[in-house]
Amino acid sequence: MRIVSGIQPTGNLHLGNYLGAIRNWVKMQDAAAAAGDDCLFFLADLHAITVYNDPAALASNIRQMAAALIACGIDPAKSILFRQAMVPAHAELCWLLNGTARIGWLNRMTQFKEKSGKNREGASVGLFAYPVLQAADVLLYNATHVPVGDDQKQHLELARDIAIKFNADYGVELFTLPDPYIGATAARIMSLRDGTAKMSKSDPSDMSRINLTDDADTVLQKVRKAKTDPEPLPSEPAGLEGRPEAKNLVGIFAALSDGTSEQVLARFAGQGFGAFKPALAELMVETLGPIKARLDDLGRDPAALDVILANGAERAAAIAKPTLTAAYAALGLAK
Repeated sequence: MRIVSGIQPTGNLHLGNYLGAIRNWVKMQDAAAAAGDDCLFFLADLHAITVYNDPAALASNIRQMAAALIACGIDPAKSILFRQAMVPAHAELCWLLNGTARIGWLNRMTQFKEKSGKNREGASVGLFAYPVLQAADVLLYNATHVPVGDDQKQHLELARDIAIKFNADYGVELFTLPDPYIGATAARIMSLRDGTAKMSKSDPSDMSRINLTDDADTVLQKVRKAKTDPEPLPSEPAGLEGRPEAKNLVGIFAALSDGTSEQVLARFAGQGFGAFKPALAELMVETLGPIKARLDDLGRDPAALDVILANGAERAAAIAKPTLTAAYAALGLAK
């Protein structure tokens, strides 16, 4: 098994990122290491430039994201952690695969429609074609499994379609068809100010999210002021229907404690949020405190982060080279 996944370097991470994706990456990493399998995790900086980014901010975000991943448990000794742009084979294979991918396939990608909105003609070519780069990201390493959420399943199917057509067109068995990695169910964490909206760094209110950089006092304050309702907690999850803020806080407690909503409600049934919120805040601080401390340490030594990413890129490039060389050869472009 070889697992490959990437994440865009979009700045400070929050609790939703951690519980929704990164914690599962750590579990994948540890399981793969125990089984002798490979995990490659990359910072998708080439994907980031499909929309405008201030260059200085992007460079800073890349380091911040690397630090956050390591602080959350991604171990460069167990996984290969690297920057996508530091392995030019990603961009090279993407261009080669552009000859195989079809405009009709890309036109069906729903994420482009959502991201371009009403300004489709003003969107970049990169935003339209980035699913081909995603295909290159995984086919380059002959990934067997790719962790994907519901919003990315369509892109993984596209990667499989490109691999099948390339292999068939050129009479090779070069690219492995990647399967979705079905791990632990990712927690869906919502805003602390609106239980119907996802927790997001783009929300103008910092009170809507728990940042991984928040100190204990800030976490306590945000949880204390989180939107709730006046009703006590029910004894069963069905009693949370129609109460999005209550459901969200119970779900966060369950995710942090590696439990279920049923277990949380069995403990707090009949109690109000005056009792529940302090317990939730304490659990958050207990979980996120070590992450913040590690983040602070890593932030004081950016050169060490650069070394980690450079070493990861060197290891990734070595794995990628035979596949890229074979792709050139299949096309009649042998170097």
